[in-house]
Formats: sequence, C-alpha cells, structure tokens
Amino acid sequence: MTTATTRTIRTTPHPPDGETTARDSPRTPNTSLPSLTGLRWMAALLVFGLHVNNFGYFGDTGGSLVYWAFSSGATGVSFFFVLSGFVLTWSARPHDRALGFWRRRIARIYPVHLVTVGLAFLLALTLENNAQPTPKQAVANVLLLHSWWRPWWQTLNPVSWSLACEVFFYASFPLLILLLRRLGVRGSVALGGLSLAAIVVVSRADSEHWWTYALSSFPAARLPEFILGAVTARLVLLGRWRGPGLEASLALAIIGYFMVPQAPLGYSATMCTIIGFTLLIPAAANADLKGLPSMWRGRRMVRLGELSFAFYMVHLLVLRAATHLLGIKPHFDGLAAMAVTAAVFALSLGLSWLLYELVELPARRLLLRRRHPAKAPAPHEAQAAARD
Repeated sequence: MTTATTRTIRTTPHPPDGETTARDSPRTPNTSLPSLTGLRWMAALLVFGLHVNNFGYFGDTGGSLVYWAFSSGATGVSFFFVLSGFVLTWSARPHDRALGFWRRRIARIYPVHLVTVGLAFLLALTLENNAQPTPKQAVANVLLLHSWWRPWWQTLNPVSWSLACEVFFYASFPLLILLLRRLGVRGSVALGGLSLAAIVVVSRADSEHWWTYALSSFPAARLPEFILGAVTARLVLLGRWRGPGLEASLALAIIGYFMVPQAPLGYSATMCTIIGFTLLIPAAANADLKGLPSMWRGRRMVRLGELSFAFYMVHLLVLRAATHLLGIKPHFDGLAAMAVTAAVFALSLGLSWLLYELVELPARRLLLRRRHPAKAPAPHEAQAAARD
C-alpha cells in the first residue's frame, strides 16, 4: 500500500501535434499530494466498517444501518489498488533500477506484515475457534503468495490477501512504468481502456463462474485496477488529465459504492466503483496541485492516513480477539453496540500508532539505510503513510 508523494518536477512544452512524449514532465515543482493520504484513511475506515458489520456487533435497526453503510466496504481494497498504481507512478524515479524499487517496497510493507502475521499466529494458538494454519499455509502467507491459491487466501491475518496482490503489482511495476514512459497520451489512454475492458471480462467471468475459484482475491485479476491508477497518474504528470473535479468525482464514487449491493457477490462489486475511484484519485491530486479546496488534506486526516496501513493490518486481529470476550455475532442494542465498536476502534487505532512508530518507520529507516554515502542526494521519495 502506498501513500501521497512529493517529487521534484520540471516543465516541458507539449509537442506541436498535441501528443505528449515520454520525456515530458509535469508543470509544478516540488508537488505534494496530501489529499491522497487522507483518502487512504477513508478507504481503511470502509474496510473496518465492513468487518464490524460481519462480526455482528449491532442488532435490529442498528444492524440494518451498519449493513446499509458498510456492506460495500470491501471496495475500499479496490480503492487501495487504484491508488497504489497512481502513487507508485507519480513517485517513480527517472533512472531507478528494479532492485532499488523492490527494496523500497519490501521496506514499506514487510515489517508490519511480519509483526501482524506473528500476532495472528499467536491468536490462532491461544484462542478458541481460530483455525491453525498448516506449515504450507503459514509459509505461503509469510511470503505473500497465499492469494494465488484460493483455499489459502484467508489464512492467519485475512486482510493480508491484498498484500499478496500488491506484491504482484510491485513485481510488474518496472515493466509497466517502462511501457508508460514509452507511450504518449493516446497510448496511455488506450492502455486504460484495455484495463477497463479487462475488468468487465473478469467481472463476467467471476459472476458466471467461468473459473473454478472466485477471482476477487486472485492477484492477476486485480492487476487492471493497479494499471488504471498508473495510467491516470501518467496523464496527470503529463498535464493531460481531463477528468471531472473533486466534488463530481466524489459523487460518482459514492453512487457507485451504494450500487454494490445490486451487483452479484464477489469481483463484480469492482464494476460499480471503478469509474468513481479512477476519477476521484486524480481529481484529488489535481486539487492539491492547483491549491483547490480539499477536505482530505487537513492535518488530522493526513495523520490518520499515515496510520491507515497499520490500522488496516491490525484491526481484524483486534475484532477476532474481541470475540473471546464478546462472543460471535453478539447483536448488541443501541448504545452498547456503539460503545463496543468505539472501544474496538480505539484499540485498533492505538495499536496502529504503535506499529507505525515502533515498527513501520524504524524498520524502513533501517532497511533503506545506505551502506556507502552517495555523492548526491536522491530525489525525494513518496512520503510514507502506508498498504502498499
């Protein structure tokens, strides 16, 4: 999972025929995109709400309201995938090597993943009703390969399935960025169109059961979302993005979100939200570039966005541990349900702060520490907030 970025960029005029070349750069120097970090928090909050709904904290009317608000929360993961493609393309270094890129990505996600895998394994050993993984499942989870085999995708810390997808995206990214830099505007738009078409085909394949297993967690099936994010970032970088503004894009994203219950279960939910998410992310980036109003770049919102990866990785473990005290699907009434949800949320947020401050940041500094001093400083990389 990836967060908003800062990069140094320069201006190059467009060619006479209006087709921007791969050498063109964006127009604003030292651009930061804090709104994208704030939006990350909202996506993580949707996933949290989905799991609160699934764990059945609310009964009666409260349960109906929570279901209405958060039953589509799984689409927050789709938002992460699109955002990841956008941010990695935005922050890509001009002469970066694949090994350097992969090293930074491992430093970004792997320390928190290892800690939460350890916590999940501890819960599996100590709490009742928690299945213990086989050695093969555990190894696949640690190596972030488990999403390639559907029966294993929910082992240990279930949310880590999306990290397995992200690792596949990272493996593909050096080739993708090379392709995008060789394509002009028209070629990038064509690649985005092909990605949308691929999402339609995968959605149909999943809903019609063309494949033995559901495709919603299969890394290759989620790659088109990542590519769409990368394409929109490339168009923004080249100064050629022509999408709607932040308010209109947000409205489309919300409409798509509430259409999800009408779609078949599984990957088809992506079809409802992909247009809104693909428009919302560059619209938020453009709002930051142009200094337009954005509710997502407030100091508190950005700080929560920085904690969002750790929060995403730890919250389901907290919910699972809480079943030992609360029972399975307790269906509390009114104030009791809100109090329990607030307590679980506060504990998850507190643990995410500890993970961020004591694991994520120190481990990243350690893993990215230079053994030999460089002659010149490297360009500023993406500001870390958090999934891949």
